[in-house]
Amino acid sequence: MAASNEYYFTSEWRVKGNVKEVADVLNDLLALVDWWPSVYLEIKELSPGDKDGIGRRVELVTKGWLPYTIKWQFSVTESRYPYGSTIHAYGDFDGVGNWFFKQDGDLVVMTYDWRIKAEKPLFRTFSFMLKPIFSANHRWAMARGEESLRLELARRHAASSAEATKIPPPPAPTFPHRRPYMKRYAQAKLNPS
Repeated sequence: MAASNEYYFTSEWRVKGNVKEVADVLNDLLALVDWWPSVYLEIKELSPGDKDGIGRRVELVTKGWLPYTIKWQFSVTESRYPYGSTIHAYGDFDGVGNWFFKQDGDLVVMTYDWRIKAEKPLFRTFSFMLKPIFSANHRWAMARGEESLRLELARRHAASSAEATKIPPPPAPTFPHRRPYMKRYAQAKLNPS
């Protein structure tokens, strides 16, 4: 029998594009805070890994719609570029995540398989009772990721910078991190790089 703080999720996204561009967007880990800001609040690279990204380590602060943050790290343990990758997570999460990408016409079908043990004291203590809520939080975060990736790919496919500016920003983080993000986004709009 699995411990109450063990979670298993499979998410499937469908986005217009090709596997190489999707892999390139997801492999640019430091940019997650820009195009998926509802979940990724901070990312710091600890080690770049080898030429294929194997051994790359990052430290993250993430959240969902619930008002808590999760501090964790992951290392890339396998690359199947451009068809996916595997990570090992540790910190508030301990487990393995696998991305699988396949081309289906003009769509990329993306499957994320996430098997973790939630080690944050909040999860360890209350998973037996709040597992459905924590699970809903994960599903919300992944839905924002699919929406954000669609917007990011649309921006990259825009015929001009004027067309790109008409694409709405990605969903912002929920309380209490929304206000700082909105200030940062407004500042970026005033001073585009």
